[in-house]
Formats: sequence, C-alpha cells, structure tokens
Amino acid sequence: MNAVVLAELNGKLSWYATRASGLIAWALVTLSILWGLALSTRLIRRRGIPAWLLDLHKFLGTLSLVFVGVHLFALWADNYVYFGGRELFIPFASPWRPGAVAWGIAATYLLVAIQVTSWMMKRLPRKLWHSIHLLSIPMFVFSTIHGFTSGADNKNLAIQWVALTGGLLVFMLLSFRVLAPRRSRRVSATPRPERVREPELPETALRARSAGAAATVDSPDAAISR
Repeated sequence: MNAVVLAELNGKLSWYATRASGLIAWALVTLSILWGLALSTRLIRRRGIPAWLLDLHKFLGTLSLVFVGVHLFALWADNYVYFGGRELFIPFASPWRPGAVAWGIAATYLLVAIQVTSWMMKRLPRKLWHSIHLLSIPMFVFSTIHGFTSGADNKNLAIQWVALTGGLLVFMLLSFRVLAPRRSRRVSATPRPERVREPELPETALRARSAGAAATVDSPDAAISR
C-alpha cells in the first residue's frame, strides 16, 4: 500500500513542484514590487534608510528569478505534458494552452531583463535602467494572467484572495507613486509672497535718521506728549 502511494507521489512530484514553484515565484514578484514601490514613495523615508532595506528589494527579485527557474525545470521534468526548450521559451509553441503559456513566457523575459539591468545598474545610464525597471508592472500583470489561465489552483478560494489582495496593494502603491510627484510639483509651482525689503540707505542717511529719532525722544514736547 505504501509502495503504491509512494509510486503515485513520485509520478506527480514534478507536477506538484511546478505548481508550488509557480505560486512562490508569483508571491516573490509581488513582494518585490510592493517593497520597491514603498521605497520609492514617501511611505519610507529614503534619507538615512539602512542599506539592508534596499538589498531586500534586490534579494526578493533575485529569489523570484530562482523560483521561475525551478518552475521551468519542473515543467521540463514532468511527463504529463511535454515541455522542451521550444515549448518553454517560444510563445504559442506549446500545444497545451498556448495562450496561457505565452503570458508566462513574456513575463519570464521581462523578469530576466529587469533583474539583469538591476545587477548592472551602476554601469547603465539612469534613464535606461529606469525605463526597463518600469516593466515590472507589465511583468506583474502578465504573470498574474498566466497563473489564472494556466494554473491548476486558480479555483482555490485562498489563492484567489491572495491574488486579489496583492493586486490591490500594487494598484494602491502605484497610484500613490504616480500622484505624489504631481502634488509636489503643484506645491512648488505656487508662488510664494516675497518679503518687501526697505530700500538701502547710505550710511550718512542712516546716521541722520538715528540722530533725529534720538532728538525726538529726548525733546520736552515728546516727554509732555507721553
């Protein structure tokens, strides 16, 4: 009995690994994007921020790439549906749900581009790195669509709630990130009232003014008026 269960488990091990690695990769991608958005907004003050908080964002992105690699290897090792190099890396080449698999392939390419340019950030122009890094949002959308159209756990209520919560958090932080600079520009664009400065007088005029004020205070008429 145990041998039969073990044999059945071994036959489905690659399929379980495929499902688990795909879910973990999506969760890591979501956490990496959320942490990156939090660091780029005023929710976390960047002045004096510890270095490990920035390294955590990079670590989550790298770890998500590792689990995507595990996901691809598990698909290749699975015998239920054949996945070779062509099926894994060329969109619409898979005979099994080609559209759903194509979303995952596109998300994988974007993730690789984002991570490679992140590792080479100091050697790349700032604008180029930033433009490629903005592809994190399409990558998140593609991977989410891939998970819901090809995953076997898309009908699981817990996974649906986790995906919905992650999507809402990404949308909220992204909206805050986009709208915050506009508000700051409007505030900075508002003209401030300038202080009216008195005209500078030559030194002789200042002495004469101070002497006249002293004479006025010391005069008898001033004392009577008080």
